[in-house]
Amino acid sequence: MKKIVTFGEIMLRLATPGYQRFSQATSLNATFGGGEANVAVSLVNFGLKAEFVSRLPQNDLAQACIMDLHKHGVSTGNIEFGGERLGIYFLETGAVARSSKVVYDRSHSSISEMGPGMINWEKVFDDAQWFHWTGITPALSQSAADTVKEAIEVANRLGITVSTDLNFRKNLWKYGKKASEVMPGLVSGCDIILGNEEDAEMVFGIKPEGVNVNSGHVDATAYQSVCVQMMARFPRAKKVIVTLRGSVNANHNTWSGVLWDGKKLLKAPDYDITHIVDRVGGGDSFMGGLIYGLISYTGNDQKALDFAVAASCLKHTIHGDFNLVTVSEVENLMKGDGSGRVSR
Repeated sequence: MKKIVTFGEIMLRLATPGYQRFSQATSLNATFGGGEANVAVSLVNFGLKAEFVSRLPQNDLAQACIMDLHKHGVSTGNIEFGGERLGIYFLETGAVARSSKVVYDRSHSSISEMGPGMINWEKVFDDAQWFHWTGITPALSQSAADTVKEAIEVANRLGITVSTDLNFRKNLWKYGKKASEVMPGLVSGCDIILGNEEDAEMVFGIKPEGVNVNSGHVDATAYQSVCVQMMARFPRAKKVIVTLRGSVNANHNTWSGVLWDGKKLLKAPDYDITHIVDRVGGGDSFMGGLIYGLISYTGNDQKALDFAVAASCLKHTIHGDFNLVTVSEVENLMKGDGSGRVSR
């Protein structure tokens, strides 16, 4: 079985207990998380081989982070050590009409100070079938963006499938470049592109007409034009996927997705997630499910898309960044078993 390689930053996550505000909390729950690591954990839970590549400081926090990844079965043998610190993000979980909040403390983190030549990508991609990155990493620094470009070029040369989650984070682009300046050159090397309506608009100026995500309902057909425009701009792409989230409130979302293969638009079932436990990592769980589906259900893009949406739906019930569900649990939901009855 060939492995899937993911590359990006993993951080210490410090979250207020329950629904407490930052101003109320006297303690914070510590876990680890980050887009690309989250994808790797999902893939291992689904029975595939996954390796996470990053740059971490040589200290006890980083070792605890690596131990956590090992606990979930993720390989870390090509992580580069150096720099001074592990990035941190603070999370305040919202409720009903109050939105969740994230505060980043990741300036000068180890990965933001890495550059091309630090990682031997030919070695990393030995026995690899897939490489995944997100728009978060090139937002950290010019040198991090250059490292992503280096990895994509090697993967392209070796014939490895490359996927990206556009993941636009406006609060991260602070080093003098805009996402619209950096991302096109990177996305042009990708075979699979995932995003949402904000990603496509803020990074590439591409948006659907007449869509109001705050209505609680999202019309999937409105996104076909987004997919068509994306594929026209990035002709290497074989599939463009858009996640469809309708926000009723912080605890109640609708959730689905569409996939465009250049000829037809596929639509997944709609899920009504009425009691969200933790939506952080929801997009990463979608990507993990999509990669698994495209690899495992070859030639059946509809099933791959349905698996991705169902896997991500289940992630909304789990605390932390990681989606700790199995293939059988996802497939049971795909069959319509969303009762939540005790399994015994």
